[in-house]
Amino acid sequence: MRLRGVFLLSLLVFLGSCATSPTGRKQLLLGGNSEVDQMGVKAFSDLKQSTPIETSSSINRYVRCITDALQREAGSSGQWEVVVFRDKAINAFALPGGKIGVYTGILPVANTQDRLAAVLGHEIAHVLSQHGNERMSQQTAVSQGLDLINAMVKPQTQGGQTALGLLGLGAQVGILLPYSRIQESEADTLGVKLMAQAGFDPRESVVLWQRMNQANEAQPFEFLSTHPANTTRISDLNKNMAQAMSIYQQAQRQGKRPNCR
Repeated sequence: MRLRGVFLLSLLVFLGSCATSPTGRKQLLLGGNSEVDQMGVKAFSDLKQSTPIETSSSINRYVRCITDALQREAGSSGQWEVVVFRDKAINAFALPGGKIGVYTGILPVANTQDRLAAVLGHEIAHVLSQHGNERMSQQTAVSQGLDLINAMVKPQTQGGQTALGLLGLGAQVGILLPYSRIQESEADTLGVKLMAQAGFDPRESVVLWQRMNQANEAQPFEFLSTHPANTTRISDLNKNMAQAMSIYQQAQRQGKRPNCR
């Protein structure tokens, strides 16, 4: 039990809050924003070198129309680089440093402007919430905590190796994965708010995840996944839909009516 106490104490020290997310959640942020931004810029540059870029003017204009509307609400209009990649992956992403990538494979699934806005609002919310920095900080904290355990349990013995292996699994399932699921849910909440502010219909976020659920037949158990189950996401989105609709209706009254085609 002494080992468990030391491990938990070390984690409490490392996981003390250093910042607050846009939803008011306490966050651990060990790295500087400039360093994280540089990593995002480098990763995006590498991806552009290794992945074909979609050259269709109509597809690029359509995606840019949606991202421009979202960026205005995020307070960063015109500051993000947006690239459409010709790839069958059902995916899109946003990176620190102001980079947005959209794979053509997601367009048939997020097949309306509102559904694609739900995807991109979610990804932009990850960056606004500094989730990349937070995940790296959590990994660093857990790694240093395990290094401390490593020095104490004499891992050269069979019992020590077993203890260290169990602690590593416990950190992954008990700390890192749940935190990642929290970040995904937070990005869902902020992303729907962002799309509603821009004048996109937040109800389509539920339709999007229903379609994503159909597109991804095999999904890992939620307990062992960094993402909430699609059914969980849909339930949470519906719980917050009244507030999102109020924001959307206000945006409509303000004349925010995107017409991206």
